[in-house]
Amino acid sequence: MKSSDFQYKRPETLHDALTYLSDDTIDCQPLAGGQSLLPLMNLRMAAPDVLLDLNRLAELDFIRMSDSHIEIGAMVNYSDLAASEHVQKSIPLMMLALPHIAHSAIRNRGTIGGSTALADPAAEIPALLIALDATISVVSLDQRRDIPAEDFFLGIYETALESDELICSIRVPVAGADQRFGFYELARRHGDFALAGTAISAGGTDPYRDLRIVFFGVGEKAMRAKAVESVLNGKHHTDSAAWRLAQDALSSLEFHDDVNASSHVKAHWAQIAMKRALHSLCQEEQ
Repeated sequence: MKSSDFQYKRPETLHDALTYLSDDTIDCQPLAGGQSLLPLMNLRMAAPDVLLDLNRLAELDFIRMSDSHIEIGAMVNYSDLAASEHVQKSIPLMMLALPHIAHSAIRNRGTIGGSTALADPAAEIPALLIALDATISVVSLDQRRDIPAEDFFLGIYETALESDELICSIRVPVAGADQRFGFYELARRHGDFALAGTAISAGGTDPYRDLRIVFFGVGEKAMRAKAVESVLNGKHHTDSAAWRLAQDALSSLEFHDDVNASSHVKAHWAQIAMKRALHSLCQEEQ
């Protein structure tokens, strides 16, 4: 099957792209890496009137370092993220997760902004951004908004992004010297869609401090497990009673059935992913 007819536009500037998006009489779909959108179009699950190719927008392809944050342009692809010295030194959690995103050919094209805008529940990027306390900057012709990642992802393929807005950049706090990170993903094969996964950041592990635990692949969106965090914060990683309470606290999350497993199995997988991510975080501390 091939896509339905569409117009192809390739703007040279961000302003031109936003002008196309501001026309509410047409269905205009931005194209970043195309690793998700183009297959959907070929299956006719997406049928935009206009395909808006963003690949000439150099304004959105950058990585900038400041004392407290790294700002990443929406059109930066995964391979460039992994090759960036700024990312390697200052966002360790992203370096743990990037090798799990599909395969090298897709990482050469797929972008951080595209994955953020798509909000696939099984994608790694939304969970990473929440665990890292990132801020997503979006822009329209009329305004610019900064949205905490935790407030950006609303549901299955649903975000706080309006139809006339584009993600322009993502700001991630630079990791502190005492911060520790854990990541674990369950998949049938390396590079396949995640069946379940966990991204974790912490101020320390002995005891746990300032935990941010985020699950992906098990619900309608990347989910922060605040109930689990509250149980573990202030506890030592060897505290077996705290771990049992943390397992019980997982029940506060809304796990959902999908084609891979029931919600009950998803909850079990989430528990395994969390335990292994926490273990890797503690190993790093040692």
